[in-house]
Amino acid sequence: MDHSHEKSDPRSVPYSGPRPDPFRVVVVLSGGMDSTTLMAHYAALGSDLVAVTVDYGRRHRREIESAARVARHFGARHLVVDLHGLGQHFRGSALTDHGVEVFDGHGAEESMRSTVVPNRNAVLANVAVSVAVAERAATVALAMHTGDRTVYPDCRPAFVSALADLVAVANEGFPTPRVEAPFLTWSKADVATHGTRLGAPLEISWSCYKGASRHCGTCGTCYERREAFRDAGVADPTDYADAVIQFSRP
Repeated sequence: MDHSHEKSDPRSVPYSGPRPDPFRVVVVLSGGMDSTTLMAHYAALGSDLVAVTVDYGRRHRREIESAARVARHFGARHLVVDLHGLGQHFRGSALTDHGVEVFDGHGAEESMRSTVVPNRNAVLANVAVSVAVAERAATVALAMHTGDRTVYPDCRPAFVSALADLVAVANEGFPTPRVEAPFLTWSKADVATHGTRLGAPLEISWSCYKGASRHCGTCGTCYERREAFRDAGVADPTDYADAVIQFSRP
């Protein structure tokens, strides 16, 4: 019987194009201390670094400027993807809505839920995956750690696992990068220790959600940063407007 008219299953056709470069890593670089440490981590492994920063309309735009400085420090190609218009649709998040206050307090407090940007890491990670496929990169790297899990659902192991499955399905038949989150089981203090040991330029990284000229030292993410260096027992190179106030952990 002649089956020449039947369509072949595209999944049965092996990919025959250029293979991913095993040394090329696309890093999601926000400009904060975690992603700055992530850049140092892969630089120490001798990786060819491509830094991807997504402008999603955040109010603390100093972070994007810091990302550019960090990328230059490592001699990485830096791609800023303009999704700025998304921010106007993320009403209710203190990071994109100027009508919502950025609260002071410990990073694990319930008030930090106001800083959740809907589906943010799914957007950022998938943009980086698209870049990685186009750049023939073998790896997409994310910087989440255990301290993020309390408030942000897209920083949990289940998210990273599901993302890896999605990347494989969405790019079937093409060179598919693997998703890595090497700090996923680490505390932020572990990240501070690792970054310091690697000589990461943490002094030019930016964390503060208030977006002033100095780290405020009291918003949730500033306090988490202060606490991480303190708990790690390493020098904190950050200039805080207030480095004295202490908050108890919830």
